[in-house]
This record gives sequence, structure tokens and C-alpha cells, in this order.
Amino acid sequence: MRFSSVTRLCASLLLAAVLLAPGAPASAQQQLTIGYSVPGLGFPFFAVMLNGAAAAATERGNISLVTLDGQDKDAVQLAGCENALARGISGLVISPRTVDGLAGCFSAAQAAGVPVVTVDRQAAPGTPVLAHVGADNVSGGRAAGQFIAEKLNGKGRLIELTGTPGASPAIDRSAGFNAIVSQNPGLTVIAQQTANFNADDGLRVTEDILTSIGSTPDNPGFDGLFSANDDMLGGAVQAIQARGLDPSKFVLVGFDALAPTLDMIQQGKVSGTVDQFPNEQAHQAVNVLTDYIQNGTMPQADVMLLDPKVISIDNINDASTPR
Repeated sequence: MRFSSVTRLCASLLLAAVLLAPGAPASAQQQLTIGYSVPGLGFPFFAVMLNGAAAAATERGNISLVTLDGQDKDAVQLAGCENALARGISGLVISPRTVDGLAGCFSAAQAAGVPVVTVDRQAAPGTPVLAHVGADNVSGGRAAGQFIAEKLNGKGRLIELTGTPGASPAIDRSAGFNAIVSQNPGLTVIAQQTANFNADDGLRVTEDILTSIGSTPDNPGFDGLFSANDDMLGGAVQAIQARGLDPSKFVLVGFDALAPTLDMIQQGKVSGTVDQFPNEQAHQAVNVLTDYIQNGTMPQADVMLLDPKVISIDNINDASTPR
């Protein structure tokens, strides 16, 4: 397993015991109902991630997995979680759309004695959760930035497409990416805008940026682009091509290592993407939660992070997502 762990402090052990201790562990044979809440099933990443959750449920053999679609709205995701709690569930795995958008759900779960594990996206510090399983998004942003810096020999004009405002991966990936940019005086971010992790927004925002810089085939005005997810990157590639530009002439890097982006890497349209192992994240999150419900087993750490990996044409067969 490629996890780096954040060691558990005695204080957090005590807090977990107070907030999350069950009355009695469920038996290994008892049927469990686990809610799995995602920001939106319209994002291909979460559809891929659900495969890992479903695999863990199948391996366990006694888990009924209930998928809760947030439809990319905090209010919808919150209502779905609260409704699931009201119906009665054994536990909840949540990828919160934003860090503070589901505070009511976490409070309701705590009051009901329902343990919660966050996956991929984190909640605000101090939120009562059993554990978080995800990718080290700061490290992933740094890896993307380093890859771009090396491809451009430390000199170039960059566009950055950031994710949903308030979403922990959007915050962390941008922080990591810009840390590398700041270490390379020859690199300049000439435009940074959110495209909400959305392909259509990625297309529209990139079109607007290219217009604002007067981009033409003879003078494109930029050298590279970092997109905080692959959906936005796909939209950006469409905008670049619509402008009459050849995407292979730029260093274009995404995040998620989804199948369409891997195809574009093979076609030479995209330079790279960052794999954050969505199947493994979800698989681990379901197992951590189930071990706690069935056996009272505390997670090995409060926060368990996988180390993201840049995927390029040189190592495309290492990508975790099948094509």
C-alpha cells in the first residue's frame, strides 16, 4: 500500500473515543448499510472512485452500499446525507464538495452515533470524523509543477485552472503547484481562474483567457497550462484547438489520470496528468469504516494519504485507471 500516515496524537485518540465510540461492534456476518456520498456523479472521477468502493463492499460480502449524488451542490449533498441518516445507516463515507458545506451532516452523524470517514476531499479542521483517506494533493500539485518546470526548462508563461472554490483538493493542488512556480523565477502564471472542476467551464474559461491575452497561432501568449482536474483539461484542449493552436506545442498537465486524458497523452495532445489512485482511496475508506463498525478497530492514523504520481507518455502503462 502506498500510504504515508499522519501519526495519531493522544489527544485525537481521546477525542475519537468520545465522539465515535460505538455501543458494541457489529458482527462480521451482520448486514451493514453504508452511505457513500460524492459531490456529483456527473464528474467521471467519482464514477471511477465508486468502483473501488463497490469492490470493497463485494469483498466484505455483508455491505449494502447506498450511493448519494450531491449533483455538485452543497445543499443537495447535505440533504442526501441527512436523509440517509434519518433512514438509518451503519456508517457514512463522504467526499465533501467543500470543506464547510456539510457541517450539518457531520453534526447529525455524530449525534446519531454513526461513524464517518471522509475520502478524497477533506472537511474543515475539527470536524468529527473517524479518519480521512485521500491523496496528498499538495504533493500532487508540486509534482505537476515540477513536471511543467522541467519540460519548459524553468521558463515560460503559464495558465492555471483551479477547481471548485472551497474544495480541499482545489486549495491544496494550487498551493503545491504555485510553490514550485515560486521556486522558478522564469515561470510566470499569467492567468489563474476557477473552472469548478467542470469540462464545460474549462472550455469557456480557457476561451476567455486566450481571448484576453490575444492568443494567435503565431503568438499564442502562453507556454503551459495546469488544470486541477482532467475534466477541465479536456475543455481547455478543446478551446486551444478551436483557437487554431496545436496542443502538442504546449505543456498541458491535468490531475486524475482518467481514461480520456490518457488517450490524449498517447495522441500527443497532452503532456501529463497526476494519478491519485481513486479506486484505492475508496477501497481503503470503506475498509477503514467497516473495520471500525464490525470490530471497533481504530484506523492506523487520522489522515491516510496516498502519494500521487505524474503519468506521461514515458510511464502511461503505470496509470491506475483502466482504458
